[in-house]
Amino acid sequence: METTEYKERKEFIEELKRQWKLLWIERIDDEVRAEGIANKDFSLLFVDRGTVIMATRDYKPLDFRQILQEHKLVQVESMVSPNPAVGGWGKFARQIYGKKLGNTRKGSLMQPACSSGQPKKGGRGWLHARL
Repeated sequence: METTEYKERKEFIEELKRQWKLLWIERIDDEVRAEGIANKDFSLLFVDRGTVIMATRDYKPLDFRQILQEHKLVQVESMVSPNPAVGGWGKFARQIYGKKLGNTRKGSLMQPACSSGQPKKGGRGWLHARL
């Protein structure tokens, strides 16, 4: 059974998500300064009209988790994320899941000896393939 407090909290988080999506969809893109600017006030997200929400230089991006922390909906201890300065989630995934497992020979048959550059003899024949 869901309590009313749980339902209210869930609805509040859904409203935050809706405003977050709306913020990014309706932003004003300033191509001269290479910035994205909020076009209206989003009080639940602590963003005022005219606030730079996306830029290319010297900019700290908005973080949805920090907004949840400001509303005291998420505890800091429960979240651990990789440092963006080190590489963030993308680098983490490449390091963990991008490792090759041993020496596999799948797909190694019938590949040219040199994979970079133009193939020898226009790519004709199988004589120069590695077996």
